[in-house]
Amino acid sequence: MDEHAALMAEIQAEMRETARWTGRDRLSPGVAAALAKVGRASFLPDDAVHAVYQNRPLPIGHGQTISQPFIVALMTELLDLQPDDRVLEVGTGSGYQTAVLRELAHEVHSVEVIPALARTSASALAKAGYLDVVLHTGNGALGWPEAAPFDAIIVTAAARGIPPALVEQLRPGGRMVIPVGPHDGDQELVLVTKNAAGDVTRRKVLAVAFVPLTGG
Repeated sequence: MDEHAALMAEIQAEMRETARWTGRDRLSPGVAAALAKVGRASFLPDDAVHAVYQNRPLPIGHGQTISQPFIVALMTELLDLQPDDRVLEVGTGSGYQTAVLRELAHEVHSVEVIPALARTSASALAKAGYLDVVLHTGNGALGWPEAAPFDAIIVTAAARGIPPALVEQLRPGGRMVIPVGPHDGDQELVLVTKNAAGDVTRRKVLAVAFVPLTGG
């Protein structure tokens, strides 16, 4: 088994092990295909490429990380993306999660608060062929109202609470996945859903550890 296949097997095993909390015991074919297609190495700094197939977060500079592959897979899975969906990503980071989203959704907007990371991720996405992702630099906790509403929202850093602007920009029938909790304390991955009437529900999914959401 090659390294990529071994990583995918590890992700699938972790999906089974956490299914009692997440409600998902395996990756859908679409998410598995997206993970297989998007090369994680293309979104890593040179000094981290050696660890590309390790199932753990890796530093990308500026105090930020590229998420653990299992967490990328799980958060993407929980969004239940459809081919015509419009998605907002809060925290472009390396651009890896952005590329995975674009494999599954029609339109992806991504907001990064750190200008240097925004430039790096834009370059990486362009080199990987993701030329139609819409990138913004700004405070992601405010969302991107000019392009709202969104069918799905994913937040890749931990907020102390769920930003009201993001809930407002979620389309009725939409889903948001966001880690919530203090940087130095317990954090939970939360699934937020908004029904057709606009009523919002929140469900804690799994204990996680993320860098803090700047501005959140």
